[in-house]
Amino acid sequence: MSHDVILLHGVHVRSTQSVTDLAFVVGHGFTNHVRKPFVSRVLQRFARRGGVIALDFRGHGRSGGRSGVGSDEIHDLAAGVSLARDLGYRRVVTVGFSMGASIALRHAGLHEDKPDAVAAVSAPSRWWVRDTVAMRRVHWLLEQPHGRLAARALGVRLGPPWRTVPESPLEVVHRITPTPLLIVHGEQDHYFGPAHAVALHRAAGGAAELWLEPGIRHAESAMTPALVDRIATWLDERSQHPTTQHPARPHSAEDDDRTKGRR
Repeated sequence: MSHDVILLHGVHVRSTQSVTDLAFVVGHGFTNHVRKPFVSRVLQRFARRGGVIALDFRGHGRSGGRSGVGSDEIHDLAAGVSLARDLGYRRVVTVGFSMGASIALRHAGLHEDKPDAVAAVSAPSRWWVRDTVAMRRVHWLLEQPHGRLAARALGVRLGPPWRTVPESPLEVVHRITPTPLLIVHGEQDHYFGPAHAVALHRAAGGAAELWLEPGIRHAESAMTPALVDRIATWLDERSQHPTTQHPARPHSAEDDDRTKGRR
C-alpha cells in the first residue's frame, strides 16, 4: 500500500547468490509492468546480486489507481523501499528505467527515506519532451481522447492531466548528494537523446557517475545481461558504506502476507 492509499502489486525475487543483505527496488517504464518478459529478465538478472522488489506503478499491471506518468509514483517507489527495509534488507538501492528513472531521481531527491544508492537508466531530464518520434507518440496517448483509449488498450489507466507541474528530474537531481548516483543512457536512445543524461550529470554537480553506452537504445528492452550486471555491481559496491544507516528488522511470517502475488 502506498502512502496515499493506492493498493500496489508486484514481486519479491530472492537472491540466487549469497548476497542476502542487499535489495534492488526496481521501477519500470511507462506502459510496462513486472510480468512483461523483458522486464522479468532484468529482475531475474538483478537477483543474481541481491533480493529484488518490483511493484507495478499505479495505473499499470495489477496495481490500482491511475498513472500520474511520474508525478505521484514516488509514493509507489517509497512503498517498495519501505517494504525492503521491513523485510530486513540492510542495504536498499533503487533502479529506475525511463519513467521509472525519473521517479527514482525524484524519490531520491525529495523523499526523507533515501535509498543507499540510485541508478537512473534512460531518464528524461525534463517534462513534455517532443524531440523524437517516439515521444510524440507518447504525447498523443497522453493528450488526445483516442490516445487515452489506446493507452488503456496497452494496459495503462491514466489519471487526469497535471493540475500542478511536479519538479522535473533536472530540478531535483542536485538534492540526491551525498547518495551515490549512477546515470546510464544509451547513445542510440530513440525516446530521450543522450543530452538528457549529460544535463542530469551536470546538474548533479559532479557527484554522479555517467555511463553513455554505445549501441544501446531505450530502457528495459535494451538491457543486455552484461549491462545489468555492471549496474548491479556498481550499486552493490557504492552501497557498502551507505551515507545513512537505516534500521532493519528480521523477516517474519507477516512479511510473507505483504508480498502476496509475488512469483
